[in-house]
Amino acid sequence: MLHDFSHWYLSVLGQGGYWLIAGLMALESTVVPIPSETIIPPAAYLAHTQGGMSLIGVILAGTAGSWVGASLMYWAARLLGRPVVMRFGRYVGVPPSKVDLAERWSQQYGWASVFFSRLLPVIRHLIGIPGGILEWDFRWYSAATLLGSLLWCSVLAWLGATLGSHPEVLKGSVHRFALLAALAALVLATLYYVFVHRAALKRVPRAY
Repeated sequence: MLHDFSHWYLSVLGQGGYWLIAGLMALESTVVPIPSETIIPPAAYLAHTQGGMSLIGVILAGTAGSWVGASLMYWAARLLGRPVVMRFGRYVGVPPSKVDLAERWSQQYGWASVFFSRLLPVIRHLIGIPGGILEWDFRWYSAATLLGSLLWCSVLAWLGATLGSHPEVLKGSVHRFALLAALAALVLATLYYVFVHRAALKRVPRAY
């Protein structure tokens, strides 16, 4: 599935440009399981090697898209309320256990949870739920989201551009892009386990 997505993405990226990057990053920040590691690095790689897009443009498009998706999650949770989210969230990939995890994370780290969530898998697209339910100030939520997304997109873009400076590493291979994404996902999964999952297990889960 990852291979098919990467193949499609690389085939249409030249035509879709910044709008495609922003759109996919917006989806990645909601409940759609699209890894950002398969969006930003290939775009930065092509921007560095083929032109047509700038590295700064790729970063800004990714950041803007992340903010849009995170904002949708925030306002959806705020308008629907916790009872509706807890009851029906499972049908869109957000079961009560994930909502509970996001709430614990936000309670433990406060506003910093929004910033750092942009750097971690799973919790990345969930942090807007407690933010909306608890009616956090949207301006602060947006600021933390933008800063975290900017940092994450910059790291991913740097990685793609660095690989672009060494074409012998990738040579335009879709398979190797997928391998790169898988390795990045493994690192992130480790960080997620250490900083999110283990921290959440220290608290007694609620019963629903």
